[in-house]
Amino acid sequence: MFLRYNSHMKTALVHDYIKDFGGAERVLKTLTEIYPEAPIYTAFRVKNSPAGKVFKDKKIVESPLAPIIRPWRLYSPLRFLLPWIWGKMDLSQYDLVITSTSNYIARGFKVGKNTKVIAYCHTPPRFLYGYDIGFNLQKYWVVRVYAAVIAHFLRVFDFDSAQKIDHWIANSENVKRRIEKFYRKDSTVIYPPINVTEIIKASTNIKKEDYFFIASRLVGTKGIDHAIEAAVKLGFKLKIAGGTAGYINHQKHFEKLGKGKVEFLGRVSDKELWKLYAKAKGFIALARDEDFGMTVVEAQAAGTPVIAFNGGGFKESVIDGKTGILIDKTDEKTLEQAIKRFEKTSWNKKVLQNNAKKFSKERFIKEIKEYIKKHA
Repeated sequence: MFLRYNSHMKTALVHDYIKDFGGAERVLKTLTEIYPEAPIYTAFRVKNSPAGKVFKDKKIVESPLAPIIRPWRLYSPLRFLLPWIWGKMDLSQYDLVITSTSNYIARGFKVGKNTKVIAYCHTPPRFLYGYDIGFNLQKYWVVRVYAAVIAHFLRVFDFDSAQKIDHWIANSENVKRRIEKFYRKDSTVIYPPINVTEIIKASTNIKKEDYFFIASRLVGTKGIDHAIEAAVKLGFKLKIAGGTAGYINHQKHFEKLGKGKVEFLGRVSDKELWKLYAKAKGFIALARDEDFGMTVVEAQAAGTPVIAFNGGGFKESVIDGKTGILIDKTDEKTLEQAIKRFEKTSWNKKVLQNNAKKFSKERFIKEIKEYIKKHA
């Protein structure tokens, strides 16, 4: 497929940091396919990290402060440096800057008077506005005091830098509402790119097996513990793919909850992941306020129905009774009722996959190109 966007504009891409490889990095990867010659400006990169390997052939420009914030995960406690990390970047030579912005803000850099800046927002920083962030260090009083001192300072920077963006794109209606609430800015929703075509091909002629599946970072805010407890008590088979993230290793905690009855697969390749989706009888996603939630769409693309919490971005991609079951609670009793309903429902693979096509990579590329042509 010919992705390159034929434009005379000198373009740069900006991204929080190059380390983990998740949904935000999949968006960045697709943007690099549209703009293959655009350099990536970032706070720092870790060369042998999952994202570092994916973007190893790209020109990456790190912040001058990268050597300070990169080691030992200091990028998190040193977030008070964010105004200087981004403020020291000069992008005034570019006609167009597209910033992929999330928890590390990725705004506040210098631009020229004719530079157009478009922000693709995965979410306003969750840690600044009371959303779950995957691990809770604020149980320690020292962290609480530190957070209180810098939070106001960073919220001011976050708001001020948001006012300098020319155009906003949100990755979901859920995030669109947050942009309006915290930045007082309107935005256009362009859902992130899902490899729907590839997943559909990979799931052809694959027989279903008797297990439920979760694909997620192993953190404390995704509802994984509730799914594990339900699997143990209700006796259904559960497989979980994903690695640890953050400061706390939740895997040992989850393994203890699983009592040897839950299978932990660790990080898997995309091709392995797609087969796991396709073989599963159902996919479980219990995060309470997911920004969008790419995995539930990937599951549907593989022809696998979803049991998901009725909140956040899940409400935008799961059709209750058609492509999955939406639940208002994540306790054992609710999950038991959901599974009973799940087992009684006749799921149509074509309906599932047709719904997933609304979020395809091809659609993302088309909408991004049209948006940039209109606004830049």
